[in-house]
Amino acid sequence: MKEPKSKKSSFSKLSKKEKIKWVQKKFLNQEESLFTELEGFQHPDLDVQKKLDNFSENTLCNFPIPFGVAPHFLINNKKYCVPMVIEESSVVAAASNAAKYWSTRGGISAKVIDTVKLGHIHLYWTGEGAKLYQFFISKKYDLLKGCKEITAQMEARGGGILSMQLLDKTEEDEGYFQIEIKFETCDSMGANFINSVLEKVASLWKYEVHTSSYFFGEEKTVDIILCILSNYNPECLASASVSCKVKELGTFPNGINAEKFADKFYKAVRIAKLDTHRAATHNKGIFNGIDAIVLATGNDFRAIEACGHTYAAANGKYQGLSDCSIENGIFTFRLEMPVPIGTVGGLTKLHPLASKSLELLGNPNARELMQVIVSTGLMQNFGALRSLVTTGIQKGHMKMHLSNILNQLHATEKEFAAAVEHFGTRLVSFSKVREYLDYLRNYGT
Repeated sequence: MKEPKSKKSSFSKLSKKEKIKWVQKKFLNQEESLFTELEGFQHPDLDVQKKLDNFSENTLCNFPIPFGVAPHFLINNKKYCVPMVIEESSVVAAASNAAKYWSTRGGISAKVIDTVKLGHIHLYWTGEGAKLYQFFISKKYDLLKGCKEITAQMEARGGGILSMQLLDKTEEDEGYFQIEIKFETCDSMGANFINSVLEKVASLWKYEVHTSSYFFGEEKTVDIILCILSNYNPECLASASVSCKVKELGTFPNGINAEKFADKFYKAVRIAKLDTHRAATHNKGIFNGIDAIVLATGNDFRAIEACGHTYAAANGKYQGLSDCSIENGIFTFRLEMPVPIGTVGGLTKLHPLASKSLELLGNPNARELMQVIVSTGLMQNFGALRSLVTTGIQKGHMKMHLSNILNQLHATEKEFAAAVEHFGTRLVSFSKVREYLDYLRNYGT
């Protein structure tokens, strides 16, 4: 005789407290209550916590990351205090210091080049490509008209479908075609809008082919594989640049004058164009700044990174995203890259700190935010390269990292102050800091 099936609830149906108990019992070997430990990371406002819980699934608590600001940004003659959400030491300081440096040299010039976003219907079809193409041309208007219920509101805001074309990809795989649609999504990132349009067009296209007397036999069957936006949007571009006379760059540590700095800086940017290993680290530094403001404003940093890294390899070789030139005594540093973001929809208004970040920036529209984001990436890159070609990256980085080490070693306030003074001119490492704290604790100051 079979035993009756258990009526246990699935994990997702458990309460938060029950989920935590389940995790503790199944995966953690500890006697103290995990619920008590995690409770300190809950938001004190129950309504806010409920909203945070609904952003994801199977949530146990929140995972705090520092929310900081980088002041001193002067972009297109407008002052900004840039919100940055990041846990890595020295990133906010580097961006702020670089922005302050350039604020006395004319500030940052930024612009939006275009705001086009892409989506694709990936399909397979058996037949002659030219025949399918001619049919597509004859039905394009009907496909666009059939989407009006979805596109009407976006069109009222000045957006919607910009173009639609059938791409023959059969040289890459037999029977493979795409319908590529370009969109303007105004101030929204537009993912849900784009995907809804794509699915509607795919349904209409499949019906048109199947019911047309223009096709026979297998030609009447369209196999829709995917309907999905692309995170590679090379036409959704923004750029930022700084420029001044070489002699106005000033002087730098280790006796480096303006001319030597400009030469070393130019060569550092050039190396990131030549060497893929350096390019990866170079671009990671840019995204240190970009990810931080993208997170702070409730946008999708993963989508921005996927797009940016693909753009960095657009010519067939992965390269650094920024450029530098020295012409007629003028030093120019520039960053151009795709920044597909939004200022409405998604978490931009739902997350209380994302909403506050946008308020801090003056409630920009998407085009203005694109300019602030690419400017932050430029300043982050300048700050990192300035350190690399003058003092080296570790001196400043480890100075900022000292506080993390001291916290990890449970330093008291008195020990913290003594360690900061002690390591002011000394190399910082975990072992050296631990040795110094052991000395303080055994022998005093």
